[in-house]
Amino acid sequence: MTQTFDVIGIGNAIVDVISPSSDTFLDQMGIEKGIMQLVERERAELLYAAMSERVEAPGGSVANTLAGIGALGLSTAFIGKVKTDALGRFYAQTMEASGTAFPNPPQAVDLPTSRSMIFVSPDGERSMNTYLGAGADISSADVPDVFAGGGLLFLEGYLFDKDEGKTAFAEAASKMKAAGGKSAITISDPFCAERHRADFQRLIAEDMDIAIGNAAEWTTLYETDDLDAALARAAEVCEVVACTRSGEDVWVLSGGTRVTAPVEAARVVDATGAGDQFAAGFLYGIASERDLETAARMGVACAREVIGHIGPRPAEDIMALFRDEGLV
Repeated sequence: MTQTFDVIGIGNAIVDVISPSSDTFLDQMGIEKGIMQLVERERAELLYAAMSERVEAPGGSVANTLAGIGALGLSTAFIGKVKTDALGRFYAQTMEASGTAFPNPPQAVDLPTSRSMIFVSPDGERSMNTYLGAGADISSADVPDVFAGGGLLFLEGYLFDKDEGKTAFAEAASKMKAAGGKSAITISDPFCAERHRADFQRLIAEDMDIAIGNAAEWTTLYETDDLDAALARAAEVCEVVACTRSGEDVWVLSGGTRVTAPVEAARVVDATGAGDQFAAGFLYGIASERDLETAARMGVACAREVIGHIGPRPAEDIMALFRDEGLV
């Protein structure tokens, strides 16, 4: 019998290497605080060597989201590409051990497995330095037949940095649509939105049922300082549009209406994964057929939990948090 999945993600399979750092260190190393920067292999090795202490974990934006969804009890699969090196084997084994299927085994490819050196400042802000490696070379040829039964497909904008990734997107979205499922995307980063504005706008208008971004990503994508105007443009062409707003209430637009999920101030230990875990809670809510306000509140609860500790994946029983907040 063919295995089916509730949520299937496709993205760059990246090993996260997380280390605490001071703002002075960031300045000395020429690291721009609070954003994701792409780095070459030599720079990646330099930054890795400069880390005083390291925590390694299977990462990548969509993979982190799937881990959160899986922790809530839905079946998940992640389509990614890793090399048959130590980090690649670690990635595949750790994903499978955590309950997310990893249908593509490590491959004997030229580039090393992708990795991201993440420096966490005392204020919890994370500065990501990502070497794309093998993961970014995923293409339509790497998309397996795992879409039987439909479900929800989740894509990450970072994959648009290479043309091969665009073909993988198109292939996966087409297969999910044929299976009767829905597709969602996270814009990933304002710079990503700027680099691929036309592609993103077309994808959201033609192929996506759900689109998630933060305020900076939405205003960048539609080249306006007016967030309401940017979201209105997206909502004209996409069924569900979600916007996180850096500690302010989350907005979700659908069918001409806007729902709000309140956000309360919380202590930030590590902001890594806040957006990924918002997506986990939000998409869990949609996949389990909750209304949009409940789904957004689930996303807020997941984001609040993950910023309270080091690392981009949940450490607490999220379903228990949902019960405490009356969400289930």
